[in-house]
Amino acid sequence: MWQESELRRGLIHVLQTKYQGITFHRRCTDVFCCFIFILVVLSYITLGIVAWLHGDPRKVLHPTNSNGEFCGQKGTSNAKRPILFYFNIIKCASPAILINLQCPTTQICVSKCPDKFATFTAMQLQHKLGNSSWEYYRQFCKPGFDDPEKPVSQVLRDEDCPSMIVPSKPYLQRCLPDVLTLNETVTVANKTKSKEALEIAHSVTELQDVASGIRGLVDTQQLGQKIVEDFRKSWPWILVGLLMSLVFSLIFIVLLRFTARLLLGTTIVTVMLLLSYGLWFCSVELSKLGQSQGSDVSIVDVGLQTDIKVYLQLKQTWIILLMSLGMTEVSVFCILVIMRRRVELAVVLLKEASRAIGHIMSTLFYPVITSLSLALCASYFTITAFNLASSSEAIYKVISPDVRCPHSNGTCNPETFNRSSISKETGCLGSQCLFALYGGETLYHRYLFLLQLSNLLIFLWLVNFSLALEQCTLAGTFSSYYWARRKPQDVPPCSLFSAFSTAVRYHTGSLAFGALILSVVQLFRIILEYLQQKLKGLDNRLSRFLICCLQCCFWCLEKFLCYMNRNAYIMMAIYGKNFCTSAREAFFLLMRNMVRVAVLDRVTDFLLFLGKVMIAGGIGVVAYFFFTRKMPLLQEQAPNLNYYELSIMTIVVGAYLIAHGFFNVYTTCVDTFFLCFCDDLERNDGSSEKPFLMSPELHRILGKH
Repeated sequence: MWQESELRRGLIHVLQTKYQGITFHRRCTDVFCCFIFILVVLSYITLGIVAWLHGDPRKVLHPTNSNGEFCGQKGTSNAKRPILFYFNIIKCASPAILINLQCPTTQICVSKCPDKFATFTAMQLQHKLGNSSWEYYRQFCKPGFDDPEKPVSQVLRDEDCPSMIVPSKPYLQRCLPDVLTLNETVTVANKTKSKEALEIAHSVTELQDVASGIRGLVDTQQLGQKIVEDFRKSWPWILVGLLMSLVFSLIFIVLLRFTARLLLGTTIVTVMLLLSYGLWFCSVELSKLGQSQGSDVSIVDVGLQTDIKVYLQLKQTWIILLMSLGMTEVSVFCILVIMRRRVELAVVLLKEASRAIGHIMSTLFYPVITSLSLALCASYFTITAFNLASSSEAIYKVISPDVRCPHSNGTCNPETFNRSSISKETGCLGSQCLFALYGGETLYHRYLFLLQLSNLLIFLWLVNFSLALEQCTLAGTFSSYYWARRKPQDVPPCSLFSAFSTAVRYHTGSLAFGALILSVVQLFRIILEYLQQKLKGLDNRLSRFLICCLQCCFWCLEKFLCYMNRNAYIMMAIYGKNFCTSAREAFFLLMRNMVRVAVLDRVTDFLLFLGKVMIAGGIGVVAYFFFTRKMPLLQEQAPNLNYYELSIMTIVVGAYLIAHGFFNVYTTCVDTFFLCFCDDLERNDGSSEKPFLMSPELHRILGKH
């Protein structure tokens, strides 16, 4: 026992010698939050199962007729009838009503839309003359109806057939009038007016009002088909462009170790030269004006002008620009002189981060795991939301031609309606029980909105937890590199997997706690955005102003929490404390090094942004020359595209996102090294008992030995 305890103490001493400053006696933190998080995840799985059992995707994929049957569903009588036809399209005044399937008219499933004008009265007349117009007209009547000689009044009362059909085209699997404009006149089949069976005249403008909101869908559909065709032709080359961006991102991170100082120096010199050129240009323009007539007028006397050239003819304009540029250049120069050491610190930390990533290359591919987990969360959220939205039940309502019917718009059962006395009551003659919409009165259906909100909140929680786990894992990996006495010999093997297992085993509760706080703020922002959209059409300036103020406050709060959470996860990965303690220590450590933080953030953000733009822009230029056939060696391989700009934009955006994913690892490494560096200065003094663990370059900047 004595030898075993001595061996354990000796091992701990060796570890503390190698990785001075890291806590090895970790405990599970925020255990209560961990239990809550596990319980919520299990509940989320249960919610998805319940939504899947109650949901019916056919309600969204297929339109529904008046009997609640799906058009185009395989294995049913409507399998060959995928399109929904409305008996009286005039009643559908809004495209939103059509899409929501709540148009108050009889709806049947048809195989195709009508392509000519016809009325039931005209059809009856032609049928008596022996023409075959009934065979065409009957396909737009209720299935099973075969009495073309039935009086028109009774046909319209029983809604056996439409009183009139007009040329239509299928939009979203629904027949809508084919409205055209000829010589600035709205027509349907070259007609501007039409009469239905009861000689009620309707102008084409009424039909246009129905279809006006849908006409844009034609162009959208054609545009979508061309875009899909372009992607089908160009996807291999898009993939090549994205792979090139991946390679260039890796090369940039490796070269940043050697070019960080050069990039920053070049940028500073360029900025100073641009400011000097601005000063020279303003001086030349001011001297050109000389004693020009009217140039001595002040800007206040000129007032507000829409033509900016007016102000360029005034001496006062160029004097203001000259003074502004001069003060800016002097300020930049003074800041660089005063803060040169802190700028040098930022550059060295960037080089150290590049060196650490070069030794632990596996960290560059960890964002792939995060991306897969985010894709899984997004897919589960989408499927659950889709099933919740389609889990309502079919509701049937009494539709009566007489407004005096007391049962009108009341719910009914289509199976028992014909045997009931409703259709025989006074004022309710000819009433029908038709499908109206999807809904429900059960406890489950009453709380569908709250379930959707819960689905959204848990989705945000899981997304933020995945990002927090990535930050904590990377921070633990890079902190082990910083605190190693001999780099990279003393860096533990499989440090990425070790940091990941440590974060999951000990800090799941703390990561969930930080993610939950951020998710609640994001949920409030989404709700405020929803309210702002609802208030857009209302003339209530006070409400809109308050919502804008709240949105601004919550946006600032979200950014602050993201920054503090990130640093809290780093401290948690280093010292193994709970979330609140880590956040407090990170906050005060940053406050004690506020100037360093500001310089480091700006320099790091600028250099990495420059890298992202350089990679995305370079790949975009190559893609432009390729798709426009300006590369002689690859002219034959370039595909013919309708919109080559879209493929180029896809490559540019994809390249930027790939670079962002890699550079996010870099940013986490720099932030981790900075907190370790600040803590190293406070805990150690450079003596043999408490030596610094920083690199020799950092020693040189601080004048430490």
